[in-house]
Amino acid sequence: MVWSRDMAQSFDRLVERQIQKAIAEGQLQGLTGEGQPLPDRTGEAFTDMATAVATRIMAEAGALPEEFKIKKLLKAARTAYAQAEGEDAKRLAMSLIADLELRYNIAVEARRKLMGP
Repeated sequence: MVWSRDMAQSFDRLVERQIQKAIAEGQLQGLTGEGQPLPDRTGEAFTDMATAVATRIMAEAGALPEEFKIKKLLKAARTAYAQAEGEDAKRLAMSLIADLELRYNIAVEARRKLMGP
């Protein structure tokens, strides 16, 4: 099925009405994380919905795959590189980044082979 613009707008209105109904009935009060900012999930923009949902469930259960742990370390290493002072510090940080990128790519490839095409 191909979604037209009108269908998408109708769906958006339906979802908004359901949210407003739940708010009016108090169903969205007292939830875990209420009043806190939403977690950064910009990395999910390039994954399919099933993978994004599975990843979120695993993260909430504290069982993230190795590639996600490495991705966090890689982000921290890049921040450390940006803040490094001196050639030796930058070289050491870049070496860590290269190692983490290699480990990350291996973990991603392993998951893809395990999950299939």
